Amino acid sequence: MSGISKGLGTVEVALRWDPSPIGSPPHDLDVVAGVYPAGAPYGPPAYRVYFDSRSPDGTIHLDRDSRTGQGLGYDEVMTLEFARMPADHARVVVGVVIQQGAGRRVFGDVANPGVRIRQGYTELSHHALSTVADATAATVAEFVRGESGAWEFHEDIRGFTLGPDAFIAAMGAAPS
Repeated sequence: MSGISKGLGTVEVALRWDPSPIGSPPHDLDVVAGVYPAGAPYGPPAYRVYFDSRSPDGTIHLDRDSRTGQGLGYDEVMTLEFARMPADHARVVVGVVIQQGAGRRVFGDVANPGVRIRQGYTELSHHALSTVADATAATVAEFVRGESGAWEFHEDIRGFTLGPDAFIAAMGAAPS
């Protein structure tokens, strides 16, 4: 956090993975976010942000999108600007999903997947996704607006065996 009771400001969620072996279809992983209203923080999202989209108010945007995992460092980067987020938003859930166009793939099939969440130079979370190796998608973070209005981070690693569209619809449900 940026200081006592100040909450989060701008947070970066970065996703990395190694390219698939030569001759096999590329692995395509995506960072996705769901924004939930104060009146129904576990209901349907007010909106979703995923590849080729951004939030209507510009507070969440995908800075980098990869379909292969090729490149140096992190392949996909999503920026969330909590200081600018409207007051009627109470919860944001961020996840990672594997596109299933080339057949069913799970995180265990992808070489070196990992997600890093940080605010500035402060690392909030770093996860290799090994605990969800049998999943096709996973939530990685939950951001919640506290009673004071400050945003808080909670690591939330939960695996799902759903396709991309079904995962995006289900990722904001309360953990069972």
